[in-house]
Amino acid sequence: MSSKKYNMWLQYQPILNTTCKKHYQKMLTTLYVNGNAPTIQSAEQELTDAIFTMLGQRITSKSDMDHATIVIGNIEEISSLLSNDHIARLAEMNEEGYLVIENQGKIIISGNSDAAVLYGVHHLLRNMQLEQDLISLAVFEQPKNQFRMLNQWDNLNGSVERGYSGKSIFYQNGKIVKDKTRIKDYARYLSSVGINAISINNVNVWEEESYFITKKYLPEIREIADIFRAYGITLYLSINFASPMTIDGMSTADPLNQSVQNWWKDKIAEIYHYIPDFGGFIVKADSENRPGPFTYNRDHADGANMLAKAFEPYGGKVIWRCFVYNHLQDWRDRTTDRARAAYDHFKPLDGKFHENVILQIKNGPMDFQVREGVSPLIGAMPNTNQMIEFQVAQEYTGQQIDLCYLLPQWKQILQFDTYIKGAGTTIAEIVAGTIHTYKYSGIAAVSNIGDDENWTGNTLAQANLYGYGRLIWNPDLSAEEIAQEWIVQTFGNKKEVSNTLGEMLLNSWEIYENYTAPLGVGWMVTPGVHYGPNIDGYEYSKWGTYHFADRDGVGVDRTKETGTGFTTQYAEPNQNLYNDVSKCPDELLLFFHHVPYKYTLKNSKTIIQHIYDTHFKGFEQVEDLIKKWDSLADLIDEERFKNVQNRLKQQKNNAREWRDQINTYFYRKSGVADKQNRAIY
Repeated sequence: MSSKKYNMWLQYQPILNTTCKKHYQKMLTTLYVNGNAPTIQSAEQELTDAIFTMLGQRITSKSDMDHATIVIGNIEEISSLLSNDHIARLAEMNEEGYLVIENQGKIIISGNSDAAVLYGVHHLLRNMQLEQDLISLAVFEQPKNQFRMLNQWDNLNGSVERGYSGKSIFYQNGKIVKDKTRIKDYARYLSSVGINAISINNVNVWEEESYFITKKYLPEIREIADIFRAYGITLYLSINFASPMTIDGMSTADPLNQSVQNWWKDKIAEIYHYIPDFGGFIVKADSENRPGPFTYNRDHADGANMLAKAFEPYGGKVIWRCFVYNHLQDWRDRTTDRARAAYDHFKPLDGKFHENVILQIKNGPMDFQVREGVSPLIGAMPNTNQMIEFQVAQEYTGQQIDLCYLLPQWKQILQFDTYIKGAGTTIAEIVAGTIHTYKYSGIAAVSNIGDDENWTGNTLAQANLYGYGRLIWNPDLSAEEIAQEWIVQTFGNKKEVSNTLGEMLLNSWEIYENYTAPLGVGWMVTPGVHYGPNIDGYEYSKWGTYHFADRDGVGVDRTKETGTGFTTQYAEPNQNLYNDVSKCPDELLLFFHHVPYKYTLKNSKTIIQHIYDTHFKGFEQVEDLIKKWDSLADLIDEERFKNVQNRLKQQKNNAREWRDQINTYFYRKSGVADKQNRAIY
């Protein structure tokens, strides 16, 4: 496919700026490539195809680098073209560090690995799409985070759990797809933003998917690994902890049982026979009906370490998810708090995990809500590798129907100061491995793609996938910078489009929050599908996600004096900040406190009036989004314009339901009227 919506941000549209085009055409004429590794071949292919598309000229290959205008290759082979300073600066960077420099009319792209060279090529092509000057180019870059991962929640039957963009690109009708062209294109997109690891099946591993680690599926999975390897991406698999029982009928999956340990050693050896650079396992255990070590009165360190030991000869990793909580709660019991669960389960195990185990922790203690506190477990285990987990898929933030650009949310989370080792102990520094002596750390996220032609259902949801990759490569980039990069590469260099769409994206998270769940209370969604309002949908369920609204007030008391004590999991001064109702930030007030409806916020409004005002405002803001988008009708191709227009119409209907149901619910609970006498039912 070559449609604009299919190509996402790798449009490589013809350069229309005449001066810029002539400048590029003069500089980019001949190419010398050192090396023929698959990743280098990918870099060469991307470069030559993109330049032809953008400039209308084919690059001529040269057999010696002295007579080429572009040189790409590993640092050891092309060092003669670089100064001692260039070589020294590159030597100070990590394995994925690269340089892109202009030296006497020659563009040189090099790095400390083949993948680094590929990243450097994408950097050059991004500069060209943004129509930047190549004269005196001097770029030295390396990723902030070691692991930059995506988790696919794809199932063998072709469905995608929490997927909002069609079916799986990996599986169809109970089989791995034969035509893997689309998988290769996906690898291209991911490499362009620096993703270096991927797991290709759902963390909820069903019976047939358990066999992915056997010779029944490994030959085809090897083909997928080969594709991703050529783009610098290491392949992982999610596994069923009870695989010895499911696959070979063993009577137990006890991690301390010698027969079970031997079974896993043999199975992992078999995987490496097919995929020598296999990354490792993602494990969801003892969570939401998934099997795990608790069945055998073992702890999570016992379970993870059994697998980690089997991986040690091969350098493989065990990424162990910390999304573990009691999902069979009695709603009558207010002492049980789902937010406490991850910390309570894992903090006591610090230092007990093998060095090739990485704990994967959701960014919030609940479940990817539009607003919740940052998980206090992140950074709280100085002797255990950790990575944070985001969700690019918009499960609770509009499901790629409603516009919700998530970069501002992720920026806030990464900038959050935990104070675990004093001021400056931010989430960004913790997961980058600069605070504790983690051997492995980084960031993972649930992917948002499917087989819809535009990959993400809503064309504008592509910005979250692009932005995720760019942000975790360089967390210092602003949400605005990333948005502008994506807009120009996706829709071209049109100022009106950049300004209007940039404003739409940057305001969209706040808009979504305004008409959905107020002040950090979260949830209140339709059970199961998680789209649209159902205020009491989970209030009396087993899942433990409550808002506790009554006639007097709303919110969850998580204080140490009268509540669940969740606030004690934070280091000071955050503990006191959240525990004290007078100090707690308004946007998280109901996450930490149960307060009366007439409680006055720091913005001088009462809780109940804030609820009314934000929900009316949110709906009006969606109407404004539609007007803004409609103003671009003549500047965006019809297919993509109609796709977004249709989604915005659905968003308006959704915002209307949220506004009216939330306002009516709280009016009936509180009996307090809206001061502006607007329509509440």
